Amino acid sequence: SHRIDQSEVGPVPPNQTMFAHALRQAARRSATNTPVLQTRNHFHTTSAILEKLNVEGLANKVDLSGKNVLMRVDLNVPLGDDDVTVTDDTRLQAIVPTTKFLLEKGANIILCSHFGRPKGQIIETGKNGRLTPVVEPLKKLLGVNVKKVDDCMGETAEAAAGELTAGDVLLLENTRFHAGETKNDPTLAAGLGKLADYFVMDAFGTAHRAHSSTAGVAEHMELSAAGFLLDKELKYLKGAVDEPKRPLCAIIGGAKVSTKLPVIESLIEKCDSILLGGGMIFTFYRALGYEVGQSMVEEEYIELAGKLMKQAEEKGVKLILPPDVVVADKFAEDANTAIAKCDEISGDWMGLDVGPKTLELFKEEIGQCNTIVFNGPMGVFEMEPFATGTITVAELMAEATDRGATTIVGGGDSVAAVNQAGLGSRVSHISTGGGASLELLEGKELPGVAALSEA
Repeated sequence: SHRIDQSEVGPVPPNQTMFAHALRQAARRSATNTPVLQTRNHFHTTSAILEKLNVEGLANKVDLSGKNVLMRVDLNVPLGDDDVTVTDDTRLQAIVPTTKFLLEKGANIILCSHFGRPKGQIIETGKNGRLTPVVEPLKKLLGVNVKKVDDCMGETAEAAAGELTAGDVLLLENTRFHAGETKNDPTLAAGLGKLADYFVMDAFGTAHRAHSSTAGVAEHMELSAAGFLLDKELKYLKGAVDEPKRPLCAIIGGAKVSTKLPVIESLIEKCDSILLGGGMIFTFYRALGYEVGQSMVEEEYIELAGKLMKQAEEKGVKLILPPDVVVADKFAEDANTAIAKCDEISGDWMGLDVGPKTLELFKEEIGQCNTIVFNGPMGVFEMEPFATGTITVAELMAEATDRGATTIVGGGDSVAAVNQAGLGSRVSHISTGGGASLELLEGKELPGVAALSEA
C-alpha cells in the first residue's frame, strides 16, 4: 500500500498516524519557511481587466463622501449546530479591505448578499436563513456599527438607506428570499437600485451568475466598479492564463470529467502542459482502451476524452495522465490498497489516488514551469490513505512559489487541501470562487464583471 514515505517525514510519534504527522510536519515547514510576503504576479495584467472600473478608479472619478454605495459581497459563512455561531469567518474577512476603503472615502455602505438557497422562501434560521448571524462578527471586523433590515428592497430598506450618514454600514436581508433574484428579475434589480448611487461588486464566487444583485442592479447605478477582492481574482486568473510567464502548467483534478472538460479544452489552447488527476482520469483511460476495474467512469464522455488527447497532441501540448494509481478494494478508509499501473487495473479494484511514479513525473513537470494553476484534488483526499497525491501537489506548488513561480489555487476542494496542509500562505493566490474560477479559466465572460462600468 502506498502512503506517505516514512523517510520523508521522520519518526512518527506514538498515537499519531503517519498522515497526521506528515500534515503537521508540512505545516511546521511552511511556518518556518514562509518567505517575506512580496508581490508575485510575474505577468502583465491583460487589457480585458483594465477595461473595467475598480473601486480606486471610482474614488478618483467621484466624491464618495455622504454617498450610498451598494456592495454585493459573499457572506455565505458556515454556521455551528446552534444555527447562530459563525464557525469560519474567512469570507467576512475578505470584504474588509473594500469596505474600509469606501468608509475612509466617507461613503455610506449598504451590504447585500445571498445566504444559502432559500428558493424564494423566508426562512428564519440556518444555512438558508436570515443574515442575522453575521451582524456581530462584521461589527468586530469593521470596527463600526452594522444595522440590519429584514428585506433587501421596498419601503423599510429605502427608509433605512435614506437615513444613512457617513461611516454607516447597513446590511440588507438575504437576497434569495426573493425568488426573482436568481432569474435576474428587473423589479428586484430596480428595487436594489433605489438604495444607492454607486455599486461595487466584490463577490467573485457569484460573478458567474446573472442575478439581480450581481448584474441587473448595475443598470440602475451611476457607476459600477469591482472591489479589491474581485479585482485581484481577475488579475490573477485572467492574467495568469492570458499572459503568463511561461511555461504555463495546469493541474486539473476532481471526480467528474463532465465538469472539467470545457476547462481542459480551453486550457489546451493556452497551456504548455496539463497534468490530470482525480476520478476523471479513468474516463481518459477508457478512451485509451484500458480496463479500469470498479473505478468511476462517465461513459458518455469517453469519446470526447479521446478527442481532447488528440487535440493536445496536435497542438504540441503535454497532456499528462498518471502512469500509476493507488487502488482499493472498496471505497473506504480501511480498504486494502495497492499500487497499479494505469493499464493494469482489474476486477473489483478501484483507483482512488494517483501513484508514486505519477508524483515523481508531476514534480519534474511542475519544477520546469513558471505559472501553475491547480484546480481539483488528485484523489479522495478526505480519506487518509488517498490524500497523498493532493497533499504532495500542494507541497510542490509551495516549492514552486518559493523559487519565484506564480501559483494559483482555484476551486473549493483544492483550496481546502492546500489549507489542510498548512500551505495557504505559500501560494501566490487562492481563489475564492469555484464555478467562477473555472469559467474564467475557460475564457468565459462573467455576467457580474460584464455589468461593471468601463474604466
